[in-house]
Amino acid sequence: MPIATVDPATGATLKTFDALGSDEIERRLAAAAAAFDRYRTTDFDHRATLMNRAADLLEEDKDDIARTMTTEMGKPIGAARAEAAKCAKSMRWYARHARDLLADEHPSAADIQDSGAARAYVRYRPLGVVLAVMPWNFPLWQVVRFAAPALMAGNVGLLKHASNVPQTALYLDDLFRRAGFPEGCFQTLLVGSGAVEGILRDRRVAAATLTGSEPAGRSVAAVAGDEVKRTVLELGGSDPYIVMPSADIDRAARTAVTARVQNNGQSCIAAKRFIVHADVYDAFGERFVAGMRKLTVGDPMDESTDIGPLASEQGRADLEVLVDDAVNRGAMARCGGRRPDGLSRGWYYEPTILTDVSPDMRIHHEEAFGPVATVYRVAGLDEAVRVANDTPFGLSSNVWTRDDEDVRRFVRDLQAGGVFFNGMTASHPALPFGGVKRSGYGRELSDHGIREFCNVTTVWHGAEPDDNG
Repeated sequence: MPIATVDPATGATLKTFDALGSDEIERRLAAAAAAFDRYRTTDFDHRATLMNRAADLLEEDKDDIARTMTTEMGKPIGAARAEAAKCAKSMRWYARHARDLLADEHPSAADIQDSGAARAYVRYRPLGVVLAVMPWNFPLWQVVRFAAPALMAGNVGLLKHASNVPQTALYLDDLFRRAGFPEGCFQTLLVGSGAVEGILRDRRVAAATLTGSEPAGRSVAAVAGDEVKRTVLELGGSDPYIVMPSADIDRAARTAVTARVQNNGQSCIAAKRFIVHADVYDAFGERFVAGMRKLTVGDPMDESTDIGPLASEQGRADLEVLVDDAVNRGAMARCGGRRPDGLSRGWYYEPTILTDVSPDMRIHHEEAFGPVATVYRVAGLDEAVRVANDTPFGLSSNVWTRDDEDVRRFVRDLQAGGVFFNGMTASHPALPFGGVKRSGYGRELSDHGIREFCNVTTVWHGAEPDDNG
């Protein structure tokens, strides 16, 4: 893929960029390593001052960077502004909490009395240069949720962003520089995917984090494993959205629409498979279909637009293949299922609901990255759990119920990194984020996220000899 801004609302190429050459990559790796040697010894107050300044600048730039994101990947402009605001909030959260999250841990004297230590404690120290390979769908947030904790922990970052959001990537480079972070602390590398392996194998790179596709995750994990370097992977998701008889059906249906089409349906944690108890299947389905049909598809710069274009022509083509395969095998499109009328330019697709989905359809097992929902009828809780877990992914899950036994069973049995009751999955800096199975491993955000790229160091002090020793 060329490194270029291509407007998904029109298909027009607006700006192209040359990939960095090997000499420039080497210069930036050297700068990152040199920056870490200095930056790792700074204190939390200094880092927090810089991070809060970055948050201030981002808030000042919010409208401009929102337009850049919308131009590059098509998210509605209101959602783009909200993404920028969320990033600033998370920067401030880590600036405020990093010291406590990484404070030394002291076991009690009783716990170590037989260790031979007069005292011992655990200290969290930064690892070094962390390579971040990031996707286009949340081009600001995906980076900040890595960068804020990593920088507050004393690490430095190298960003290899998706090739279709180069201007957003360069903005992030400029943002941290304007905030006062030392030269080399955060750098954007405009390179193709073919350059990632060489960068990751470089001895100056200590670890990597990737958010993206399963194939990309496998590739990075294989290289990092060969080099014995730590990785965090957040890959695909096909999250279940389960509706049980005790649920508030009106709220569940309204939220289902937002949960499916957020970010034009291009979100790993978007609800994708709607698993509905037979007792409320018809009532929920009617409301869900009606809500999806009311959505406005159109120009993402228009404040009234609910759904903009998909980020790429290939992305729309991939989605069409999944929908057509399902329909050809007997699924019913209750709404949508095609390109919208009147939008001949750009990569638009109608909000779509498929019912009568069966395991022989590709969409049953593969992630649909766009505004397409699949709906399943189940007879009871056991079947709901079975269908929810019948996926190679395990990122998050949503359950609508007011029954305590339902809650107990779903918390126990759902194979996912999160279980959200009576609401939609969302990320928050205070809560760990990540998945199981082919959705990846490791966690971002919260204390878990900031510690992923720390050296957990045991510090042990032996007892001094007594007067007779």
